[in-house]
Amino acid sequence: MKKNMRVILSGGGTGGHIYPAIAIADEIKSRHPEAEILFVGAKDRMEMEKVPQAGYKIEGLWITGIDRSLSLRNLSFPFKLISSISKSRKIVKRFKPDVVIGTGGFASGPLLRVAISRNIPTLVQEQNSLPGITNKILAKNASVICAAYEKVKDFFPAEKTVITGNPVRQDLLKVNTLRQEAQEYFKLKPGKKTVLILGGSLGARRINKLIETYLKRFEQENVQLIWQIGKLYYSDYKKYASDKVVAKEYINRMDLAYAAADVIISRAGAGSVSELCIVGKPVLFIPSPNVAENHQAKNAMAVTDHDAALMITEDELTEKFDPCFFSFLKDERRLERFSRNIKQLALPNATSDIVNEVEKLVERN
Repeated sequence: MKKNMRVILSGGGTGGHIYPAIAIADEIKSRHPEAEILFVGAKDRMEMEKVPQAGYKIEGLWITGIDRSLSLRNLSFPFKLISSISKSRKIVKRFKPDVVIGTGGFASGPLLRVAISRNIPTLVQEQNSLPGITNKILAKNASVICAAYEKVKDFFPAEKTVITGNPVRQDLLKVNTLRQEAQEYFKLKPGKKTVLILGGSLGARRINKLIETYLKRFEQENVQLIWQIGKLYYSDYKKYASDKVVAKEYINRMDLAYAAADVIISRAGAGSVSELCIVGKPVLFIPSPNVAENHQAKNAMAVTDHDAALMITEDELTEKFDPCFFSFLKDERRLERFSRNIKQLALPNATSDIVNEVEKLVERN
């Protein structure tokens, strides 16, 4: 193995692309402390803040996605793409990477395209059960694709696709030992059933309105809540905090939140689904309808198809939430079955397996 491995990681726009890239970087650093690691992201997106917080250097490209509806913003896309390819060439020429890793998002497209054109080994990490447009294009010429779901082999060259799972935080492997600590941390009553509600770091309008509507019902059922409201909506809903409702803008100790939960209500982003499989708690997925190619519903279905979770779409909530969720909450045999089945879908060694593939590419080159 080369002594001073040089690695560029590119991905961002959302936490679902950023945190897997950071997890991969951390694993590379733990194995190769002398490795040089550079991130490339999209200017003005959350990676420009989160990556330096994790201790890594990052450079930004002037790139955004294409709006799926007609928009004047799309007129600037060709200029942004040309600018991003030009800057990517300069970054690659200066940094001289041994391998380039893309975890999805706007910035990974131009950077991996440049790396491929220069015969630099490339690894694409696909988190979703239905690949995005960028990764579909890149995968044709990438050296290897690390994916979370078998179904993606329908879209990628099977001979270079490896099913690894999605990188997740390693502290999640220990949540079953943290129950008492979690209850004390959130000031919960040990005898009560706890429901954890996750709508993402920014928040989910429809999920927040749903929980607001059913607060009295939860109380009647003797259920306490840990409610991650999200940055966009916290000021509207923080008034509901009480001894029965732990209302948070953002949960920093997700390991303790998972440990405290008996049942979880969650969006179905790829990273969240992978985490929930490892945590092994019964889940109701409410997929976001506002994502490209309905990715979240497809991710949730990859779990529900194995009798391992419930799913209710946003347009079904008014009709189905009450009868489906509250009967589910009381059905101990079903809760146990879902917990057992979702755990069987977990791939806890994903980060390590992905870095194994990275090392193979560097050795080969």
